[in-house]
Amino acid sequence: MSATTTGSATAPATAAPAASAVTEPEPTARQKRLALGVIATGMLMIILDGSIVTVAMPAIQQDLNFTAAGLSWVVNAYLIAFGSLLLLAGRLGDLIGRKRMFLAGISVFTAASVLAGFAADPATLIAARFLQGIGGAMSSAVSLGILVTLFTEPKERAKAIAVFSFTGAAGASLGQVLGGVLTDALNWHWIFFINLPIGLAALLLAVPALPADRGLGLKAGADVTGAALVTGGLMVGIYSVVKVEAHGWLSGHTLGLGALALALLGAFAHRQTRARTPLLPLRMFRSRSVTGANVVQLLMVAALFSFQVLVALYLQNVRGYGASGTGLAMLPAAAVIGAVSLGVSARLNARFGERNVLLAGLLLLMAMLGLLARVPVHANYALDLLPVMLLAAGFGLALPALTTLGMSGAREDDAGLASGLFNTTQQIGGALGVAVLSTVAASRTEGRLTAGDPRAEALTSGYHLAFTVGAGLLVAAFVVAATVLRRDTADAGVGAVGRAGGRRRA
Repeated sequence: MSATTTGSATAPATAAPAASAVTEPEPTARQKRLALGVIATGMLMIILDGSIVTVAMPAIQQDLNFTAAGLSWVVNAYLIAFGSLLLLAGRLGDLIGRKRMFLAGISVFTAASVLAGFAADPATLIAARFLQGIGGAMSSAVSLGILVTLFTEPKERAKAIAVFSFTGAAGASLGQVLGGVLTDALNWHWIFFINLPIGLAALLLAVPALPADRGLGLKAGADVTGAALVTGGLMVGIYSVVKVEAHGWLSGHTLGLGALALALLGAFAHRQTRARTPLLPLRMFRSRSVTGANVVQLLMVAALFSFQVLVALYLQNVRGYGASGTGLAMLPAAAVIGAVSLGVSARLNARFGERNVLLAGLLLLMAMLGLLARVPVHANYALDLLPVMLLAAGFGLALPALTTLGMSGAREDDAGLASGLFNTTQQIGGALGVAVLSTVAASRTEGRLTAGDPRAEALTSGYHLAFTVGAGLLVAAFVVAATVLRRDTADAGVGAVGRAGGRRRA
């Protein structure tokens, strides 16, 4: 996410394949399609929920009497639980079975959604959101692992990853439309209740559709100390980042918690070099494709927060759009992302290689943020904003290629872990984007207001600076992709799920 095939490297001779890879029969094409539909449905529910909530926040605040500081925890509680547990959930999926972990995660997420829908006070809603984050991490962490072990041929895997990437890229934009419609037509409670039928359908279909896997067993890698260190480090780190806007980057709160997070993560890294069964085998990072893809994703997701959230804020706070109008204004972005990721990304990856397609996608996204950095206060939608929405097609190119590269170094017995790692960098990137770009925009806006500028102009100036910083992050992502990612993803010494997995089944 530069070879045209991602599973060309064979696993080391000493690597023991997962038990299910030997005993389970090869799924039929129909079973694979049904399994992909189940995974995509589960992920769509989780991703939609994140963007739906942002649109409904004003209504939630008014109805439940949230304070401004308390309202942020509707998002933060979910983000902290989700981002900190992905790595652990991915490894546990490898150990106890990825299907079991997926089913458990969807169950927890669906039940927590019902609790959130019935919430009558802030404490209940925040607790429900934290539980949603746990369930979301459990299912999201293993989704890619299931996908890459199920689709082992390069062409069919590319198509499956395109569908999965569309779910992630377009789902956020669709969520804004749906959130606005549900909030305006019914009330905010329904943004959570809608997850009940989706979750139940996903569970009923997942039981027969997903391939059974017994996992490696807890004795194969139950590094309890490592799990505690990495989960604690990620939780403290994400918490410190999401509270930056309230405390400042150089405050004792931010610096102290940041230092604690780094210490915990450093201790975790040290333990992985000595543990008999490490939670995160450091050999995974010998793959330039895996390491480079995760770094690129962190930078790209951080930058694109400015598109997903700040454009919506610009439309509402500067242009005066309502919730439904904002969602509809951003609908072309979802449509073009879907068309590119589902329609052409797999063919382009096969013809030109994932690295080249990723670079092309990043160029389009840089142009998109470049236009936004100059959007006027009184923008004309057709002339100033529609071209921006169409350039979002770059995400439809970049994400499938990035996903393929991010999973290219995973062996079949640690595909869940690789999936959890890839999703973890995505969440950390989102948290950094929220902290950095929101702070930048708010600081510039406050300065302009103090200087006497009208509110609309001051807000637009703040958004301009945030879009410019986002474009700079994309430039950095482009440089990493161009220099770190190789034209051949078959890194020596790192086994990949793919042809090797297909041979083991044969």
